Amino acid sequence: MTTRQPRTARSATIAHATSKTTSTSKSARASTAARAARLFAATAVLGGLLVGTAAPALAAAPGRTAPRPAAQEAAPATVSVSGSGRAAAAPDLAVLSVGVEASRKTAKEAMAAQSAAAKSLLDVLRKEGIEDRDIRTDSLSLAPVYTQNTAGESKVTGYQAGQSFSVKVRDLDRTGPVIGAVNEATGDEGRVNGVVFDVADPSALRAKAREAAFQDAYEKASQHARLSGHQLGRLVSLSEGDSVRPGQGALPSMPADEPGVPLAPGEIEEQVTVSAVFELV
Repeated sequence: MTTRQPRTARSATIAHATSKTTSTSKSARASTAARAARLFAATAVLGGLLVGTAAPALAAAPGRTAPRPAAQEAAPATVSVSGSGRAAAAPDLAVLSVGVEASRKTAKEAMAAQSAAAKSLLDVLRKEGIEDRDIRTDSLSLAPVYTQNTAGESKVTGYQAGQSFSVKVRDLDRTGPVIGAVNEATGDEGRVNGVVFDVADPSALRAKAREAAFQDAYEKASQHARLSGHQLGRLVSLSEGDSVRPGQGALPSMPADEPGVPLAPGEIEEQVTVSAVFELV
């Protein structure tokens, strides 16, 4: 005789079996995921080790050299030359160095005599048409005068005071008469220390000398290029030296009774030197 289980019991048994199957399936999937994660981690570590080991091996492998930088171009040949140039022009300005000098027993008397002589000098310069802007005091001095006695001892016997001026005469034809007037007005206390002729604006004269200097340097460089089988290339550098004014005139002191002084201004010359570097191509 077969005994049937109630429906409720069978349902419970089926549910229990289903639950057990489901739990088993989840556990299997979790185990599979864990194994996969461990395998991935191991693969990553192995890959890193392989890369770290392969890099030095590749660097040390024969026949594998680092790329070399491109060779630099050789610097072009150059030629260095110097050039000089001159330019001359007639002067249009005279610069006088004049002054006064007085000796007296005391310092006060010497300064007073110097002041009186200097006033006479300035008055005559203005009378000769020299403007105040063209008169400048260059020096003022006061010094004791020593004499030596028979015993060889030096003793102060007086004082000497002096003052010198720089005077610009812009009309060259008036230079001689101005010098004569200064000597006449100051007498034995007057001094004419010298005269220099010049041009009021030397820029134009210097520019001509500079052009001549550069042309001289260029022609020298061109000759060097031709002699060496090259052609003259671009200008690399250029420098200019100090300009020179040779041949400045000087005039000694004139006696007081000289009414005028004949002068020969001549020419004013400007000299310029340059240094240049050119490429040779």
